[in-house]
Amino acid sequence: MSNTANSEKAPRVSVLMSVYNGERFLKNSVESILGQRFTDFEFIILDDGSTDSTWDILNDFGSRDKRIILIRNNKNIGLTKSLNKGLALARGEYLARQDADDLSLPNRLELQVNFLDENPDIALVGTAIEIIDENGKHLIERHYPSN
Repeated sequence: MSNTANSEKAPRVSVLMSVYNGERFLKNSVESILGQRFTDFEFIILDDGSTDSTWDILNDFGSRDKRIILIRNNKNIGLTKSLNKGLALARGEYLARQDADDLSLPNRLELQVNFLDENPDIALVGTAIEIIDENGKHLIERHYPSN
């Protein structure tokens, strides 16, 4: 955890997203994090110099939910550099990643935090994924090794 001038209690989870021209799927992605059953998180979102309506969409969400922390890059610096900027601000005990076209099930953070709390020797968790098309139609599931 980093030191901060803010005396608020640090959240358990910092959710980190960088987005570049992501207006097409961004609303659903952000809503899937804000709709988590586990609510003790901050949501750090970096707009990496978007030229579409991404920043307007993010500002709308940011005005409605105090857990959202918005950063805007003046120009596109790329995913890795943007994520590192966000990582420097993260205060959570755990870090979760979300892309602007990802949808997280409502129990994602809850399951991951519970698993990490119960298994202190584990440092990283992932998930199986379901790939869907732009209409939400199931295309394929991918399950990754679990050990």
